[in-house]
Amino acid sequence: MGPHFLQLPEELLLLILSYLDGQALGRLGQVCRRLCALAGRDALWRRTARKCLNSGFLQQGTDAILWFPGISVKERVRVSQNWKNGRCRRDILLKWKRNLMPWLQISGDLLYLSQAEEIRAYQLRPNNNGLHRRPFTVFLGHQEDVCRFIISNSHIISGGGDGKIALHKIHSPASILFTAHEQDVNCVDGHGGILVSGSRDRTTRVWSLASNRLGQCLHTIQTEDRVWSIAINPLLSSFVTGTACCGHISPLRIWDLQSGQLMTCLGTDFRRGAGVLDVCYETPNTLLSCGYDTYIRYWDIRTSTRRCVKEWEEPHDSALYCMQSDGNYMIASGSSYYGVVRLWDKRMNHCLQSFSLSSPTSSPVYCLRFSTTHLYAALASSLHVLDFSNPDSRFTTF
Repeated sequence: MGPHFLQLPEELLLLILSYLDGQALGRLGQVCRRLCALAGRDALWRRTARKCLNSGFLQQGTDAILWFPGISVKERVRVSQNWKNGRCRRDILLKWKRNLMPWLQISGDLLYLSQAEEIRAYQLRPNNNGLHRRPFTVFLGHQEDVCRFIISNSHIISGGGDGKIALHKIHSPASILFTAHEQDVNCVDGHGGILVSGSRDRTTRVWSLASNRLGQCLHTIQTEDRVWSIAINPLLSSFVTGTACCGHISPLRIWDLQSGQLMTCLGTDFRRGAGVLDVCYETPNTLLSCGYDTYIRYWDIRTSTRRCVKEWEEPHDSALYCMQSDGNYMIASGSSYYGVVRLWDKRMNHCLQSFSLSSPTSSPVYCLRFSTTHLYAALASSLHVLDFSNPDSRFTTF
């Protein structure tokens, strides 16, 4: 490198460095302090970060980017490499004595975990240092176990084994509980003043969340099959139900949110009992599903055939209880045996990384959630975390 290189205007230096890849930028940053500062600029790492797993960038159109505050783009690329290579530190954050089927949500610096008939909120510690083991708040109301819950508009909305739906205000002790179904409320989803619930009683119901019509049932839909999962389209025009696949050819059906009428079915080649345990929209036109048939499936509802665009098979033939996507390239899934969490890259056909969290005893991963740096997994008797910001070389993936 010539002695006059660093005397060039900063704009020109940044233009030259923009032609380097991430590896070259990293090496250049070790030359001197000036180049270290220049090579660490966010603008130089954005193109690389867009191609990375779980880097905090969502591809929406061409230039729309979702920023995660407090983490530089270069650091997100480094953490993304940890995700890709399976480098992480493992820990058990909580344990409890009896086996449960917990559900999990994260909002800001709070982690919400269902424990039998309770939902407990735990404060996450700063600087990636676990969580406070004493609950910050406990939400009560159900007489039976909480099946699933969501966080929407400063409310926790939960469905329970008692057939009821509870609405808890996060920053207030106020809560509302009403009877929604004759059997377990297996799933709920809510957006824009509308709540949709699915039940073991083979019905789906649409509810109003407006203050003057709170808890009023707008539609009751006979699904003729147990409903395991549900998701509302981001455009609030429709919703999808995932059922047990015992009464229909397809367990995935899309319904009009305003009228409650069936719009379409997705797929026709499901075997009996291949129920869908988790489903989520990535965009208004694309969604992901997983369940007892051991596949993650990616659907584009714009296709005339209504067949999945791509699918990924769980290699050990285990049911998939849950999943989450970063909205870009990465999917994480939780299996039914030995607490296995798998990471998938949509651009690849096979599993990218696997982690067994409950060996030698076996437990499903009932729910998982991840941020840019951490993955949290709720098993039958424990809550686990994988910290990709601070890897530990003692642990390896299989």
